[in-house]
Amino acid sequence: MNNCVGYVVIGLNEGEKLQLCLTSILIVNKNIVYVDSGSIDGSVIFAKSLGIDVVELDMSLPFTAGRARNEGAKMLLQNDDYEYIHFIDGDCQLEPNWTRNALVFMEADAKNAIVYGHLRERNPEKSIFNALCQIEWDTPLGDVKSCGGIALVRANIFKEFNGFRGDFIAGEEPELCFRLRSSGWKIRKIDYEMAVHDAEMYKFSQWWKRRVRCGFAFTEGTMLHGLSEERYWIRDTLSIFFWGIFIPLITIILCFLSMLFLIILLIYPIQYLRIVYKNRKKVENCFAWAFYTVLGKFPEAIGLMKFVTKSFKRIHLLSV
Repeated sequence: MNNCVGYVVIGLNEGEKLQLCLTSILIVNKNIVYVDSGSIDGSVIFAKSLGIDVVELDMSLPFTAGRARNEGAKMLLQNDDYEYIHFIDGDCQLEPNWTRNALVFMEADAKNAIVYGHLRERNPEKSIFNALCQIEWDTPLGDVKSCGGIALVRANIFKEFNGFRGDFIAGEEPELCFRLRSSGWKIRKIDYEMAVHDAEMYKFSQWWKRRVRCGFAFTEGTMLHGLSEERYWIRDTLSIFFWGIFIPLITIILCFLSMLFLIILLIYPIQYLRIVYKNRKKVENCFAWAFYTVLGKFPEAIGLMKFVTKSFKRIHLLSV
């Protein structure tokens, strides 16, 4: 059954993590395309030594994970006519029984377009940021709105919908899922172990940059599909604007009248306590989760403003 599946792996200087990733797939399947984004650690040489097809991405163009995955899928499907594409990142290790279980579930319902399972963080105990990633991966089962970058996808549907948006710097997976759902297809999360992820996120700066990208993605998604019936990501973008821009800005303005208006900032600890209370039974480390959820609105606001600035520059260039 696995012969109907081809795998697309993307990576940049993943080192030993890529070796674990590729060998974990080879245990169950040899139909692999590895897309490299300018690695200098021997990743390309290693992949080729295993007999794996390699796409070396043109780095003169802006990099996005969506473009990398699209290029990998293009090579995969031009060599063979696979029914399914399994996307996986080079910092993940595939569980040996996952693909078989996913295929059984996928073939049980012709309306399933994408299926994914449990993603576990390799070392959540080594840093609070790894632990936050583990919480992020722990999403409900069943019909869902979106998936991440590790998932099994029907190849004909992926081609029909022109794959991921290659110009999205982040959020390309939820955007594709939105288009699929809007046409009646299902995105499903099933109760099987899928892969182990190794974020290796040990620095605050890594977490900050990730949240900036998320803010950019939320805003870009809202601008593209916000007028849909679903009002795609409008609530998320408004939340970023309110907590990350409006409250700080209005506080600064009012403080010119009186420093007593600093009391407005108490809304942040109140929000923190609200999130703790709401997630106390669902999230193991709810105190850290609440703290970084509130703090995350500020880098996300930077991402929002970066998107707005980029959009204005684009409009200006078009008008010249």
